Amino acid sequence: MDTLLISGSTRRGSTNSAMLRTLHALAAPEFTTHVYADLATLPAFNPDDDRDPLPGQVSRLRDAIHDADALLLCTPEYAGALPGAFKNLLDWTVGDADPRSISGKPVGWLNVSGPAAPSGGADAHESLAKVLGYVGAHVVEDACLRLPLTRDAVREDGLVGDEVARAAALGALRALRTADAPA
Repeated sequence: MDTLLISGSTRRGSTNSAMLRTLHALAAPEFTTHVYADLATLPAFNPDDDRDPLPGQVSRLRDAIHDADALLLCTPEYAGALPGAFKNLLDWTVGDADPRSISGKPVGWLNVSGPAAPSGGADAHESLAKVLGYVGAHVVEDACLRLPLTRDAVREDGLVGDEVARAAALGALRALRTADAPA
C-alpha cells in the first residue's frame, strides 16, 4: 500500500512533521510511504482557480493524492482549529472530481499535541473529521491516534525517539492497510 504522509505544520521544528519523517523511515520495507513537503507553497484557495489548468503546486498535490492508496495526516491545532495552511490544503481537495481523489480513500491521522495542550488537539480532531467527512474520505478510526509528544521527544536527527509512539504510528499504517472499504 502506497501511503501519502501529510503534516499540517509549516514550522521547522514541528513534532508533527518529525513524527511523519520517523514513520517514513520506519515504514520500509513493509510499506511504501511518501512525505508531502509542499504545504507552505500552496497558493491560497480560490474557487475561481479550481479549474484547468490548476496552479502547479495544486496539480502536484492532487497527483500525489491520486497516486496514493491511503493518506495519513498529522496536524497541530492552532487557535482552536486546524492551522490555516493545512485547511487551505484540504480546501484544494474539495473540488477534485478525479475518481482517484480523496473521496473513498482510507485516511487516518495522528495527533501528537503535547500533554500540556489545552484541548489535547481535540478541536483540530473534530475539525479534521468534519472536513474529511465532507470530502467523502473513508476515515479509518483505528488509524486515528492520539500520541502526545513533547519537543524533547525529537532527537537531533529530526526523528522521534519514543518507542511507544513509533510503534503506535506503525500500527496506524497497518490499520490503513487492513481497512475495509466503506459500506
